[in-house]
Amino acid sequence: MPPSLTRRLALTLAAATLAGAGTLAYAQQPSSSVKLIVPFPAGGTADVLPRILVEKVRPAYPAGIVVENKSGAGGNIGAEFVSRSDADGTTFLVSPPGPIAINHHLYKSLPFDATKWEPVTIIATVPNVLAVSTRLPVKSVEEFVAYLKANPGKVSYASQGNGSTSHLTAAMFMQLTGTEMIHVPYKGTAPALVDIVGGNVDVFFDNISSSAQFHTGGKLRILAVADQERSQLLPLVPTFVESRLPRMIAVTFFSMVAPSGTPRAAIEYTHKQFAAALRAPDVQQKFAAQGATPGGWTTERTGQFIRDESAKWSGVIKSANVTLE
Repeated sequence: MPPSLTRRLALTLAAATLAGAGTLAYAQQPSSSVKLIVPFPAGGTADVLPRILVEKVRPAYPAGIVVENKSGAGGNIGAEFVSRSDADGTTFLVSPPGPIAINHHLYKSLPFDATKWEPVTIIATVPNVLAVSTRLPVKSVEEFVAYLKANPGKVSYASQGNGSTSHLTAAMFMQLTGTEMIHVPYKGTAPALVDIVGGNVDVFFDNISSSAQFHTGGKLRILAVADQERSQLLPLVPTFVESRLPRMIAVTFFSMVAPSGTPRAAIEYTHKQFAAALRAPDVQQKFAAQGATPGGWTTERTGQFIRDESAKWSGVIKSANVTLE
């Protein structure tokens, strides 16, 4: 081969290699800053967990990565913002189940299609628990069910609001046990906890991260954890499975999803960074303090889990005839 042709071939191959490397780098690492939209106010578990992760993955995003809170309408405002964002791998929704798996069964219409989210990963699951006022004369699930059946329609239960996970978990419990309680909706977890501690309401199906400290302090009593296994946060508290209610499984999951049409390369890069962060011992320690079990699941497992949860809560919602405007 003539020397001039050899040089031209070498230059062509080098250019192709550089182009390929540039394409790969772009596919892996966003050139613009990335936003994680949390559709609930700052300070809660939904906000704390992604902020822990952002600090860990920041080196993988040299253009910047931030958490932004866009709350309101049960998470629907933030979800709409993400659904209307460019599907370029720079905007993700990080949220509890509401706008991802539940709200489209509750609301007559939504400004986004929850079935079109592109799953990235589950970042954590946090089990719900059955918390009762210390004024209630029960110390086990069996005693509680017996008490409810002896006092139909006389026991009140708090929720974080109509259609919230605490509301639907209580509805599931009543369906499974054939019991009846009076619903008292609040505007969030904090006021509900204030009233159950104060004895103004009897029951609250809260997530464990909020209620554990009050149980430990003797201000309320957690009777059971709604998960397959006991929580490391409260290892002495049994599960509903142990209390002969094997179908009473209700976890609040925190998932990361992207707008429909987001490139697969962007989703895979994001999954890789966050899954690695979730394996870090210091992150796992911080999650454990929140009563959260770290995720990092594959996109396929995440998508299937979301579909399964959506189907489960759809059945509960229809049976309880819960609707929101």
